[in-house]
Amino acid sequence: MAMAPTVKVVLGSIAFAIFWVLAVFPAVPFLPIGRTAGSLLGAMLMVLFQVMTPDQAYAAIDLPILGLLFGTMVVSVYLERADMFQYLGKLLAWKSQGAKDLLCRICLISAISSAFFTNDTSCVVLTEFVLKIARQHNLPPHPFLLALASSANIGSSATPIGNPQNLVIAVQSGITFGTFLFGILPAMLVGVCVNASILLCMYWKLLSIQKDEEVVASEVVGEDDVVSHRFSPATMSHLTSVNSQELDSSLETMNHVESTLRNRGNLSGTNGQIDQVEGLSDRTNLGRSEIERDPSSRFDSNRRSDSSKEIGDSDDLVNEVECHSFASAFAEERLGFPKKWKRVLWKACVYLITLGMLISLLVGLNMSWTAITAALALVVLDFKDARPSLEKVSYSLLIFFCGMFITVDGFNKTGIPSTLWEFVEPYTKIDHVSGVAVLAAVIVFLSNVASNVPTVLLLGARVAASAAAISPSSEKKAWLMLAWVSTVAGNLSLLGSAANLIVCEQARRAQHFGYNLSFWNHLKFGVPSTIIVTAIGLLLLRG
Repeated sequence: MAMAPTVKVVLGSIAFAIFWVLAVFPAVPFLPIGRTAGSLLGAMLMVLFQVMTPDQAYAAIDLPILGLLFGTMVVSVYLERADMFQYLGKLLAWKSQGAKDLLCRICLISAISSAFFTNDTSCVVLTEFVLKIARQHNLPPHPFLLALASSANIGSSATPIGNPQNLVIAVQSGITFGTFLFGILPAMLVGVCVNASILLCMYWKLLSIQKDEEVVASEVVGEDDVVSHRFSPATMSHLTSVNSQELDSSLETMNHVESTLRNRGNLSGTNGQIDQVEGLSDRTNLGRSEIERDPSSRFDSNRRSDSSKEIGDSDDLVNEVECHSFASAFAEERLGFPKKWKRVLWKACVYLITLGMLISLLVGLNMSWTAITAALALVVLDFKDARPSLEKVSYSLLIFFCGMFITVDGFNKTGIPSTLWEFVEPYTKIDHVSGVAVLAAVIVFLSNVASNVPTVLLLGARVAASAAAISPSSEKKAWLMLAWVSTVAGNLSLLGSAANLIVCEQARRAQHFGYNLSFWNHLKFGVPSTIIVTAIGLLLLRG
């Protein structure tokens, strides 16, 4: 493609530069508007500077990619509601055999969950689990945080739904889900093992330190606390709504008893009974306020039983209240069985629909419509207002993609990417080892400088066209190579992948477990890991 007129080249470069700065550094002091707004600003400038027309801008938006991204996010929200990620957290803590076993387990679970639920979602929901388990065993958290982030990136490379750049590659290349999976799966499995081995070698002594026996028990997190945390993957929120129906029922009963005793107390002077009931009512109200402050807590049935027993020791009237409370509890228990089994059935249906979606993708059905169909099936199955679930979808990410599609397409129209590719292309032929090495180096560099999704949008069609001139199988291998290298390249530095930043930010903000994963701690592991894992994976790709 020939270079556009000079004015168009300059203005298009300015628009793309603004987009790039805000995408890589979303909180720059001179314009702290964030990635999403920066993406829209770049798109608007491309049209405003007449680098492209409004119709060309609309045409640049890839709706199949947005549909696939939306569908997978909705499915992830319902999987979170069905406790899928809570079960993954339990696997991390179940019969752990020490620090090294825990690190390997984190690598495996992070990689597998990222392949099917996206790397960003896995990092959001598993980071605080990892911090809690590390605290429970009195272990330094940074090897485990590195294991989580790096394995999430490697694992996400195996499927088209593992990360955004793979979504783009799958849609643009037309490669089926099954071909994509089996083409990269060997490289992914070996890459996860190699990555775990590098972590073990680097932190062997640190992981070999035995747990300090003098740690105060109250400072060590219990196993129940590790597996009881609930997450919201799309909103990165660690708060969960509290069911207060039991509390309201208990408070109403206590208020009724107190009122009855007061009426009788006026006749017979039973002030001691009133004091006991007031004490119980105060404790009940205190328990409610504590639960409202801590959404993860639950009303303790044993406390209700003990409190009822305190009242029952006073006189016959309070014994009557105890019988009433027992009858209410029995009725709630009877009503609870159908509700429990209804939820179990609902969760089973969520897992079956998700499994059906994956099978449909494997047999080659349209990926976008398959994901959207699965999402809507879950919405209908839930049989309630879908707004709370749909509000957890990251619409800002969808808008970011729209702006990015327009901005990158406008930059392509300036002719700069084509000119640079024509200069590099003779040295990137994938039928030679040197060509593969040069192409991989270019992809790693651009993925860390311009981010992996824009890199795929800029290089994808050009790399595929160059490989297609060699053979059809080379074209498919080029797409898979682009997916593998652009994804693993995210492990190079803390800024190389959104998953890395999510783990860092989630760890820093975690309540009671805050830890700051520094840029240099990540870099000294990321450089050797990225080089070694990328090189080994390139040898195992099945084109």
